[in-house]
Amino acid sequence: MKHRAIKRRNVVIGIGATAGVAAIGGIALNASASTDSSSASGDDTLVFDPEAYTKLTTTVTDTEGTEHSVTYHFWKAITYVSKPVDETYQSLNVSVPVEIDGTAVDASDAPILFANSVGGYMPSSVADATGVGGASAGGGAPSGAPTASSSASPSASASAPGANGNTNATGGAMNTNQLLALAAGYVVVEPGARGRTLKNSAGEYYGTAPAAIVDLKAAVRYVKSNKGRIPGNVERIVSAGTSAGGALSSLLGASGDSPIYDKYLKEIGAADASDAIFATGAWCPITDLEHADGAYEWNWGTNDLSTGKQVDQTVSKELQSQFAEYQAKLKLRGLKGSGFGTLTARNYDDYLVTQYLEPSATTYLAALSDSARETYLAANTFITWKNGKAGFTWADFLTHVGARKKDAPSFDAWDLSAGENNEFGAGTTLSRHFTAYGAKNDSTGLSTQRVASDIPEKLDLMNPMYHLVEKVNGKRSKHWWIRLGTKDSDTSLTVSANLAARLDNLGDDVNHLYYWDQGHGANTDPGDFITWIAKVTGYKKAKNSK
Repeated sequence: MKHRAIKRRNVVIGIGATAGVAAIGGIALNASASTDSSSASGDDTLVFDPEAYTKLTTTVTDTEGTEHSVTYHFWKAITYVSKPVDETYQSLNVSVPVEIDGTAVDASDAPILFANSVGGYMPSSVADATGVGGASAGGGAPSGAPTASSSASPSASASAPGANGNTNATGGAMNTNQLLALAAGYVVVEPGARGRTLKNSAGEYYGTAPAAIVDLKAAVRYVKSNKGRIPGNVERIVSAGTSAGGALSSLLGASGDSPIYDKYLKEIGAADASDAIFATGAWCPITDLEHADGAYEWNWGTNDLSTGKQVDQTVSKELQSQFAEYQAKLKLRGLKGSGFGTLTARNYDDYLVTQYLEPSATTYLAALSDSARETYLAANTFITWKNGKAGFTWADFLTHVGARKKDAPSFDAWDLSAGENNEFGAGTTLSRHFTAYGAKNDSTGLSTQRVASDIPEKLDLMNPMYHLVEKVNGKRSKHWWIRLGTKDSDTSLTVSANLAARLDNLGDDVNHLYYWDQGHGANTDPGDFITWIAKVTGYKKAKNSK
């Protein structure tokens, strides 16, 4: 359809999870928008309508405090599959800059930031968004105990265990990356996706594994199938996500064009196109779930809960033994230049301290003023500061972090209470065990102590390591940006380190570091991420539009 300009009264609206200002990792991003024209498309096919946009203007304050006025075209809630299960979630938004600080720009060949807002494997919708960065996350009980309602409302904003000031309501990403990307001249695609709490009128859960990754793949296929119609370079898609969204972003990057998803994509009418992406950004990815309990106990097993109580040490040690066995089977080597060979449960603490934690503390302390550094070191005497470098032991680091976030087991809970138990629910069954250890120790009175026969396949569908270790995928992303806070005990610090090590061992470009003293969902260097996108994609600058 043809775009028809309609004069409208300018309206100032809030962008993202908070109106006006969203504070992320100590960086303020102002976002106010005004509308001057609109049109809508009633086209239900998988053909992108270039004219069906609304023209908006937003002000983005960059990481240096400079304001930028960005006028952009906004396509809202485009259904990206031909046989949707739920269009509220299986739709995406597209934002394309056309003018930045008064200068017309052409983003036709710009990188595409593919930013999901998933947290806690919960549903994510763009249906109510009024502009870039407006995806909503939520829709049901966050801890794996949905109510009896027929379906989850996209406007629900119940907080999940992983949610905090760095995240949206379910522990997923805020809109920092989207706003900065738009101001840099990039195209921004924000996909919605089904999540674990969604339930139909028959009481069947239709957003559990592998729904979310299938939806994100379908959204990528929609974008790629519309090459030449949708603005941006569809061969330079860069995914981004936080927490469970970070896990999905990692999975999206690792599993490009894997045939194991084909039947699921066909069921929902995904476009006949590639779902491989160029680069991947992942913040605190909650992934490798079938091994996450062991990894967690290896990392945080000796840390008390916030109540001051210690978890069952027999359980903790049994799980630590499982991690040691798994880590040995991986046969991963430390990053190039780290000086570490094979990573095992015996040397992983030294590896983390040397490769990630001490450099993280050093970067943090070096950026402080002399007086602020002196004050911090006086309050944290476990750190030695010599020749401009921080030093400490693994044991002292664990003491510094303090209370662990989760009990043992953390992911496959014996009482089926974890969100991940819900993620592997099926049919009318709310939650299921997905590890042999969890099933063996079930405390809910199940008639069988074995995992269901479909669980192994679903674990492969949900784990990026499957595509990097067991079935090495040649069509994976070759560029990776991975971040995690040093105080993030939502999962083990080894999860992202293992991911980075495997990718590095495969020869991929990996940019991985930890944010000192930051918790779950931190994103303290978003400007660097935007610059990194330009570097790896070879994008110079938004061209002037003629």
